[in-house]
Amino acid sequence: MTDGPRIPTLPDGLFDHLVAVRRDIHEHPELSFQEHRTGELIAVELEKLGLTPERGVAGTGVVADIVGSTEGPTVALRADLDALPMTEATGLPFASKNPGVTHSCAHDGHTTILLGAATLLAANPPAGRVRLLFQPAEERGNGAKHVCDAGHLAGVGAVFGIHMDPRWAPGEIVVQPGPVNASTTTIRIFVTGRGSHGARPHLGVDALLVGARIVEGLQSIVSREVHPGQPAVVTVGTFESGTGHNVLAGEAKLAGTVRCFDEGVRRTILDAIVRVAETTAAAHRAAARVEFGEGCAPVINDPDMAAVGARAAASVVGAAGVHGLPEPNMGGEDFSFYLEHAPGCYVRLGGRIPGRDAIPAHNPAFDWDERAIAVGARWFEAVAREAIAALRP
Repeated sequence: MTDGPRIPTLPDGLFDHLVAVRRDIHEHPELSFQEHRTGELIAVELEKLGLTPERGVAGTGVVADIVGSTEGPTVALRADLDALPMTEATGLPFASKNPGVTHSCAHDGHTTILLGAATLLAANPPAGRVRLLFQPAEERGNGAKHVCDAGHLAGVGAVFGIHMDPRWAPGEIVVQPGPVNASTTTIRIFVTGRGSHGARPHLGVDALLVGARIVEGLQSIVSREVHPGQPAVVTVGTFESGTGHNVLAGEAKLAGTVRCFDEGVRRTILDAIVRVAETTAAAHRAAARVEFGEGCAPVINDPDMAAVGARAAASVVGAAGVHGLPEPNMGGEDFSFYLEHAPGCYVRLGGRIPGRDAIPAHNPAFDWDERAIAVGARWFEAVAREAIAALRP
């Protein structure tokens, strides 16, 4: 018994096998809805365990059930498969062989961890059913919706997911009831002005200037129209305008994102974006059109399932290794689609590499400590057993 967090062990040979699987997946990353090789690798691994995986779920995903000897509740465990469109800069010997694509969000780890949990649970099935959800296209923000639309949450009593986080060390698990990920809404603004020669701006309407004023105006929405106690973000990520150094731009295109936890706050922000864009454009003799794209609802952990997750975490790493989330995470997660069908809990696993500064996900140099594989696999196993027991009448 130690005072600090502990890293669990796995059966002989399993950890080394999982590391090899992780490195294979890392070397061959695939973008959203293109995870054909990854999906087939998963299916083959599950077949080795005596399971009968369903291939092609939501296009490239895989689903399989582990059924105990007695009837009982169904608990779902989820991992995401897709990589990101960026060039890897880790210098790892197993770095991406797919140019311009890399696993900079640890989905290679999430997938491997769930395969590890499948191995542990298949060897000793709980008194119920465990549904393994290997989901495509989390980075697109809608892969989970496709899995749900295909009916794979039917009959599920609880659902659990993980995400690697370099802010914590291996052997630390972050479990938080309530809000853990923000909602996401994509915004696009199209500004129409009137082009002219750059030497004669009075003959045109400068869409580039109008777009800049709109960006500036949007930054006051959260600070002046949202309650200070409500976390919210409005970010403009791209601004396209102009065709030449001496041409007054006739059009501008802006794109960004809105993040928050409360639906009323989201509605306030979206209404304000339309108002700011349209009135700012009109004030400069231009026009603006606003479009909102499909996004994700916030991830709100069910209190009871968070308690189940915390008990499972304590059983794996010890009470000293279980933490709460110090502040809400404004990142989005399509795990929220599962929570529309069943109560659940989404946790963060420590993955910081000793002696290195934490590099955040979605950075080309992102990497994590592979010891987290054992932690995650054991947590998934423990939470499945804990949840089945909790859901029993």
